[in-house]
Parts: sequence; structure tokens; C-alpha cells
Amino acid sequence: MNRVNHFRIAANTSERGRFLAGACSVGGGQKCFSAPASLPPAANRDDSCSESFQFTRCKFFLVRLVCLGLLFAHLSASAFTARDASSIASSFNNAFYSLNGTNGFFKDTQTGGESYFWGQANIIECVNDAYEWRTNVAAANTITNLLNGFIIQNGNAWTLWNIYNDDIMWAVIAFVRGGQLTGQTNYYAIAKANFDACYARAYDTNLGGGLYWSTGNFSKNAAVEGPAVIAAYLLSQVLNDTNYYNKATNIYFWERKVLFNTNSGAIYDNIGTNGVVNGGLLTYNQGTFIGAANYLGQTNDARLAANFTMMNLTSGGILPQYGIAGNNSGFNAIFQRWMTRYMKNRNLESIYEPWFQRNATAAWNLRRAPD
Repeated sequence: MNRVNHFRIAANTSERGRFLAGACSVGGGQKCFSAPASLPPAANRDDSCSESFQFTRCKFFLVRLVCLGLLFAHLSASAFTARDASSIASSFNNAFYSLNGTNGFFKDTQTGGESYFWGQANIIECVNDAYEWRTNVAAANTITNLLNGFIIQNGNAWTLWNIYNDDIMWAVIAFVRGGQLTGQTNYYAIAKANFDACYARAYDTNLGGGLYWSTGNFSKNAAVEGPAVIAAYLLSQVLNDTNYYNKATNIYFWERKVLFNTNSGAIYDNIGTNGVVNGGLLTYNQGTFIGAANYLGQTNDARLAANFTMMNLTSGGILPQYGIAGNNSGFNAIFQRWMTRYMKNRNLESIYEPWFQRNATAAWNLRRAPD
């Protein structure tokens, strides 16, 4: 089956779409773009795309991602207020959230449909983020309903039909975090079973380790390595099982050795089975690597990757414009989730908060007022 990303952006004009760069940016196009010319060359590097993507639609939610920027960055009162964040979250939910009994899901568009697997998982992550910011019973119920709805939509054995290993890891993360936040530990078993099945099919010692991106086993990609580290780390915490921590560290240090430029902080997209490292620098990969490094205490790596993104993958400080018609539409949002968590965990607001304020303001200024 074609891999369809059903993200939908609330702002639907080309002018609003052009902004998509900041705290809530969206994107599109192939999952690669050429590295900046200033980067030092990498051995055996080929700046071509990895496996071609087949997506029929790719939209993202401007509103939810603006909210993400407000949730985690310690933004000053003069920039944004808690009321702004609440308004954004409520408006988004009113437009896209659907509930049938105790099963919830986010619609593909305001008129219907359901967001596809990895898109739904990342939107659930946004709700998890919001719950951390404004803990209340209603928000906890929303998370539970969404996880129940995800099971209704996708079953509870995802590797039986979804060939993409990064998809599986995103859902594992959503279920572990959702279970943590709500106290519904039954979701841990689903997360664990799917992580185990995914790891079993994705990992081998070819190229020294790491996970394949899909069941085609054509390449080992940063797209799955970073999320897998995060998923394994979270499982190690909730299950108190060091086997998952060991998996997290093994995958992390493989990605660091093979895809991380220790001089610049850039994360290359993948390595093919021919041993050639393929280029394409993406905020998604930078963000998940930062999130993984933060969890494992590799703060020097996290800072190097963060600074590279801020200095080399922005224009005037604004995260890259990916467009709204391809798989990359949510990549800046994923970057921001893990980057802001790193910033807060390590008390680095003085360095990065002004950058986040600038991106959040860019997003806020292009909101669609009627919603």
C-alpha cells in the first residue's frame, strides 16, 4: 500500500502556507534536500534521496504546532499568554477532533476522514505535550480516547501491515507517553509488543548495526534511528528494564558513528546497503537526534546538533520552508518538540529561547483569525 500522510493544515491559502517555517512549520516535497555548501564533505557521501516516498497527500496542522511552541518554550508574558495557548489548542480540537463513545481521532480534514498512522501518532503526541502543560482530567480523557481510537483504526499489532519502522516507533512513543501521563499502564504492553516486533525485523549487524527504515531493507535511516532510541529509552523507564536502555544506547551510538558529523553537528539522512552515506539534512532528523542525546545524557552531541540547526538550517533564524504538499510538512514541529525539551531539561533558555520566540511569533502572525 502507498504510505499516505494525512496531515492537514488549518491555514489553506498560499500566503499562509509560505510562512511554514517557525515554531509550527509544515513542509513538503521529497524527504531530502542538498546539504549546505559550507558543510565539510563526508566520506562516501552521495547527496541524493533515499528510497522514494509515495504520498498522495501531505498537510499539517498549523494551529497545533503553534501551540507546541507555546507549551514548551518559557516564552515571556509580553510575547504570549497561557490564554493564547489554550485558545489555539481549543480551536484546533474544535476543528479536527472527533469522538465516538470512548474512541477519539483527529480528522484528515475539517469535513471528515481520519489522519493516517504516523500522522495520528504525532498529533497524539501534541496532545500529550498539551497535557504536560495544563494537566487536567479532561485532557487525560482525551489522550485515553485517542489511544483507544488509534487501536480501533490500526489494530494493536502494527507490524503486521505497516512496513515502515519509523511509523511503528512514533506510535510506540505516543502510547508510552500517553500511558505515563494518564496512569493507564495497559498501553505499555501494546507499545512493548510493537517495539519488540519492529526491532526484530529492523535490526541486524549489517553496516555495524542500526535499524532499516522499511521492510525492504534498502537503507538504514536517521528517520527511524532517533525515534527508536527515544522509544527504547521510554520503555526502559516505564518497564524498569535495562534491556531497552541497552538497545537505546546501541542504536544511538551507531547513528552517531555512521550518520552524525561530529565536526558540524549535521545528521545525514541514511546509509545504503552499499555503504554509501546519503545526504539530505532535515529538521526531523536533527530533532530526534537531539531528543535521543538529551535522554541519554549526551549533551555535547545535543548542543552541537542544536547549534547546527539554528545556524545552518534557518533563514533569518526561521526554520526551513518545506511547503505543504509532501511528507516533510511536520518535520519542523518534530524538531521543536525534542529541541525545546532539551532546552528546558538542560536550562538553556538564555541561549535558545529568543530563537523559539521568533519562530513562534512568525507562526502566530499567520494564524487564521476566524478559527
